[in-house]
Amino acid sequence: MGSYVLRRFISVILVIFVVATATFFLMHAIPGGPFKREKALPPAIQRNIEERYKLNDPLWKQYVDYIGNLLRGDLGPSYKYLGRSVNDIIREGFPISAHLGLVSVVFALLVGVPCGIISALKQNQWQDNFIMAFAIIGVSVPSFVMATLLMYVFAVKLQWLPAAMWGTPKHVILPMLALAGFPTAFFARLMRSSTLDVLSQDYIRTARSKGLSWGAVVYKHVIKNAILPVVTYLGPLIAGIITGSFVVENIFAIPGLGRYYVTSIYNRDYTTIMGVTIFYSALLVMLNFLVDIAYCWIDPRIKLTDAKE
Repeated sequence: MGSYVLRRFISVILVIFVVATATFFLMHAIPGGPFKREKALPPAIQRNIEERYKLNDPLWKQYVDYIGNLLRGDLGPSYKYLGRSVNDIIREGFPISAHLGLVSVVFALLVGVPCGIISALKQNQWQDNFIMAFAIIGVSVPSFVMATLLMYVFAVKLQWLPAAMWGTPKHVILPMLALAGFPTAFFARLMRSSTLDVLSQDYIRTARSKGLSWGAVVYKHVIKNAILPVVTYLGPLIAGIITGSFVVENIFAIPGLGRYYVTSIYNRDYTTIMGVTIFYSALLVMLNFLVDIAYCWIDPRIKLTDAKE
């Protein structure tokens, strides 16, 4: 276990280093720059700005300085938001995206997993057909289309919920439903196929032959083994959602991390793009590691040890 954790920690560092390096050089390979405008700035002002942010240094020196600052946890200043650092932007935007994302993930789990189990237990019956029909719709409709439809129906036509902005529980409902649509449908389909596979195993028939009730078999044996594929998908899903759905946050005017990221792309705010990308990558790797730990808790047969151990 200890050696596994050490290897994963080293892999996290390597992934962050590779992502930081690749993002840095890709950003600087794009023609133009963060202070290039349709109306050119006077040369003296352009030189002062580049000197202020050290953009006139050789590329290798900019890279060394950036990696050095990154090792100290400093993601640099934002070129778009004057007087603010990338750390400040992440500190401000991430809690909002995390709040919305976690609510969406919890909703997807509470709805998608039971629906998948019911669909498997009622295979080829009307419950199965009904759930799978909605699952197909949820998987097929993109989140931005879902967001637009929800806004039109519940905010514009019915006027039950606010159309945009952030601040009250009512503001969470529509973007949460838009974000949770795909993962809910995916969880339902994944849980259905996994449950059907578990139901066909010999140990399920053995448990039934020992006199266990059908409810006890489903609770103690079926769900615990069928949910492993869902746990596998949870790592990248949570990282993606809580970091911020770029399109959905822009549609609902939510001041989360995704909205800052889109704005930084429009303005070629190199440091913000790189900082958010590195933050997302680190979060993704760490959540995948937590998923591996969760395997051991769900199924004690899985051991995070080396072959020599």
